[in-house]
Amino acid sequence: MTIRLPLHNRVALLMALATAVAAVALPFLGFAPNRLLSGRPVPLWAAMQGLDGVAVLLPGLVLLATPFLRPTRVGLGLTVAAGGLFAAGLVWLAGHHAAVLAQGASAAARTSFASGFWVMAAAGLLTAVDAARRMGLGAVGRLAVGGAVAGLVALQLATGHLDALSILKEYANRRDVFADAVLRHAALVAAALVPTLLVGIPLGVAAHRVEAVGRAVFPVLNIVQTVPSIALFGLLMAPLAALGALLPGSGISGVGPLPAVIALTLYSLLPIVRNTAVGLDGVPAPVREAARGMGLTPRQIFLRVDLPLALPVFLSGLRITVVQAVGLAAVAALIGAGGLGAIMFQGLFANALDLVLLGAVPVILLAVAADALLSIGIAAATSHNGLPPGRSAP
Repeated sequence: MTIRLPLHNRVALLMALATAVAAVALPFLGFAPNRLLSGRPVPLWAAMQGLDGVAVLLPGLVLLATPFLRPTRVGLGLTVAAGGLFAAGLVWLAGHHAAVLAQGASAAARTSFASGFWVMAAAGLLTAVDAARRMGLGAVGRLAVGGAVAGLVALQLATGHLDALSILKEYANRRDVFADAVLRHAALVAAALVPTLLVGIPLGVAAHRVEAVGRAVFPVLNIVQTVPSIALFGLLMAPLAALGALLPGSGISGVGPLPAVIALTLYSLLPIVRNTAVGLDGVPAPVREAARGMGLTPRQIFLRVDLPLALPVFLSGLRITVVQAVGLAAVAALIGAGGLGAIMFQGLFANALDLVLLGAVPVILLAVAADALLSIGIAAATSHNGLPPGRSAP
């Protein structure tokens, strides 16, 4: 007799297959005598020493069964918990085995995450995200789940459990400059965001009110978006250097933070301008007519009616702008702007992958955090306007 299991989730099935293949066929860790050598692969089974190593991966067995679980709230909640715990458990197992490998090895030895780790961790997190979406978890709920997983990893960092991993060794070598790099990266994004809002919001309002303004502005901003970031940085260097020569002592230069902020501002304008205009265009005309009939002035209609109703769409554009700026700010290190990109490119030039990760992982975390916080703002603005879930504009 053939037993056929009911398949309820094709996405979870794909992630389960990816997890199984990665666990069997891909290396979990890589161990090398120093940061420049590729070293030898360490399979997952070799890292699972003792019952503690096996127990920490039990959520992975749950993930393998999730494609066949009924999509009830209990089943989906179990999937969310299993995905998060599996990813955090993989980090714990990597740190534990890295400490084992470090015993008797030289101080220059490096234990790094390998392809199997990344595939399994990504599969676990993607399965959890998909289950959270199917559960209908709002932005706050998704942030709580992500915060719980991040908290488990942060606890391992705080206790020193992960200190034997090569990325933490790179951090220890650059502890004095890492915090400054994070702050400088955030400062670049903030410095670009201020002029973007000051210029983009009025342009969006003008494009909404005057059709000719939109026809003139949007093609230009679209062209800017097609220019590669490195090319735009290069295009700005010559005129800014010439301007700095004309104005000695002004601090204007073709390299450094100024061209980076200008380039980030130019890239960030399109989402702000477009979403401001689209949000205002989406305000129903009968609502404006009703406000006008109540005796509200045009200024009052704009502040009390147009802005609140257009706010969710505007915040969606702001979310795109911030996430995009966080990523592009890393490239600005090539022109001397500093930030986390400087650490990434140091690793690239030195052929040190873990040094690249030391710069790249915080960039990803900053982008994810910004996206999550602004998603909460969008959800709050949408619910305040009385819109159904999933809608961001009237």
